Amino acid sequence: MSRFLQLHLLTFFPPANLNRDDTGRPKTAVVGGATRLRLSSQALKRAWRSSAVFAQALDGHMGQRTMRLGEMLRDHLLAQGMEEAKATEVAREIAGIFGKVKDAKDNHPTRIEQLAFISPEERTAALALADRAAAGEKIDPKAASLLRSADTAADIALFGRMLAADPDYNREAAAQVAHAITTHRVTVEDDYYTAVDDLKTSAEDAGAGFVGEAAFGSGVFYLYLCVDRALLLRNLGGDAGAEALAGIALGALAEAAATVAPRGKQNSFAAHGRAGYVLAEWGDAQPRTLAGAFARPVTGEDLMAASIAALTRFRADLDAAYGQGWRCEKVMQPGVGGSLAEIAEFCRACPCPAS
Repeated sequence: MSRFLQLHLLTFFPPANLNRDDTGRPKTAVVGGATRLRLSSQALKRAWRSSAVFAQALDGHMGQRTMRLGEMLRDHLLAQGMEEAKATEVAREIAGIFGKVKDAKDNHPTRIEQLAFISPEERTAALALADRAAAGEKIDPKAASLLRSADTAADIALFGRMLAADPDYNREAAAQVAHAITTHRVTVEDDYYTAVDDLKTSAEDAGAGFVGEAAFGSGVFYLYLCVDRALLLRNLGGDAGAEALAGIALGALAEAAATVAPRGKQNSFAAHGRAGYVLAEWGDAQPRTLAGAFARPVTGEDLMAASIAALTRFRADLDAAYGQGWRCEKVMQPGVGGSLAEIAEFCRACPCPAS
């Protein structure tokens, strides 16, 4: 089977502010001398990880990114009748395996200083160690082998993790996700809005109760992601079950990428876009983005059609110059052909013949 899965998506979003910068305005990037809207890789991965798509497909195989494991352990010990001071002490000992614990005098003494990705197996092992402490056994968290270098947490296997407290258990991400950018020049606009006080009487002034301003933008976004399937299998343990779980994870990733967006200002804009074009590729050649198709911003009345044409042309040019960068492909374009179910199955099955 082929090693690399590459996904290229074009998605139109109406006026929205899905991913804000530090000033509250939509994130942007200057590409080819033109300002583009941008959705950060971090925002995209967070939206996918927390989506119903991942929750349903990967139930029981999702990690938790948190600094509050110690609080969960303390509550677990308290529920078993352990005295509070002792429960806090034990929880701090165990949580310290996953990161530096806050000072004992802190308002939250069982929390760690950093967010840590914790797999279901690691969470279960931590609770089991807490149970041993509750039973009166003297425990040594450092010798308890709580951390895993491979397990069935599919989101950690895809997106990786960094454990500052113990780098030996870092996980290299099998999936690389680019920042999505619009294929064309964009001007960020400002919405001046007011809110009315419902209880203001007609005898009072006619002014608004609140005046505000919100920025927004709209466009066709190009999104590129690449998954190293061999690394994904290793991250999942490399055993017989890893193959099936990897397939489920890749199908869920494709579905989420095509249907799930960051949640910024969604109540104000309801910008729930769906991909207007998806190209999935399996192959063994060095991965390559097709973002170069949009180094010169596309123009015209139909930006989606112009974007598809530019991407298709650029891909053909790369294949002609460097050799075909894929072994098999699947395309979905609403109104033309293909379906999301077919794309997801293509990603799950890795149908290419062996190299």
